[in-house]
Amino acid sequence: MGLDMYAYTVDTTTVGDGVTDVTLCESAVQISYWRKFNALHGWMEDLYRLKGGAKEDFNCTTVRLTANDLDRLEMDTGNNKLVPRNGFFFGDTTSIHPEDLESVADFVKLSRQAIAEGKAVFYDSWW
Repeated sequence: MGLDMYAYTVDTTTVGDGVTDVTLCESAVQISYWRKFNALHGWMEDLYRLKGGAKEDFNCTTVRLTANDLDRLEMDTGNNKLVPRNGFFFGDTTSIHPEDLESVADFVKLSRQAIAEGKAVFYDSWW
């Protein structure tokens, strides 16, 4: 058991203007996966709250990322602003591994491409 994290693309006509707590459909395509990258999960939870997400527990909860969100994520990653977080089955809470940071860069690139193609990008997690 542990923190499993996913990013999906979905056709925007399927999800409309949904920003948080969107139920992903069968047409969702996974573009990224992380395991116990709690600093990224914390960043996504902060984004969820910023966008008005109200669920108390940020588990099995989606948040949509826009081009501006991706810019901020890229900047925060480059400026060491991803902070490890404590949590149930969250793994190492003292450091961030270089390969995790590389995976964020890959995710941002894929997400920008998807948005340019008219798709929506969502983050989801489960533990």
